[in-house]
Amino acid sequence: MRHGKKINHLGRKTAHRKSMLANMACSLIEHKRINTTVAKAKALKLFVEPLVTKSKEDTTHNRRLVFSKLRSKDSVAELFRDVAPKVGDRPGGYTRIIKLGNRLGDNADMALIELVDYNETYNTTKPEKKKTTRRAGKKKAAEDTAETAEPKAAKKAAPKAEAKTEDKKSENNEDKKED
Repeated sequence: MRHGKKINHLGRKTAHRKSMLANMACSLIEHKRINTTVAKAKALKLFVEPLVTKSKEDTTHNRRLVFSKLRSKDSVAELFRDVAPKVGDRPGGYTRIIKLGNRLGDNADMALIELVDYNETYNTTKPEKKKTTRRAGKKKAAEDTAETAEPKAAKKAAPKAEAKTEDKKSENNEDKKED
């Protein structure tokens, strides 16, 4: 039975798996994106995201906790110096997994895992369009209720007069067409 076994062992012993994830995390922090299999990318996501969360608060204790997982001074320094300030306002979800298809040699599912804030193609903000309405909005209705009843009566009478003049014009146009 596999009760309570949530971690993917990736077909490796514990020490090998921890070393592999640490090395992949160092590569991800250094290069901001790496190609790997989907299973390794998912395992790496679970490994890296708590480290990035810890790096938001730059304390000696957090640096030591992250170093115990990464085992690379350069990666820890880059994580706290470059990555953490860039993702400071993000409440989680620091990585993105993009599936790439199958590898030619062994048909393994491949994926690209990247740090979200470092991809310029996904992060280009589109200019916000102004909302346009085709009909009179709520503002005009609010203005109408604010006005007195007398101008409303005049406004109501005006469209009727316009309608009568339009009818006369259309009759004149029809008479001209018949000639």
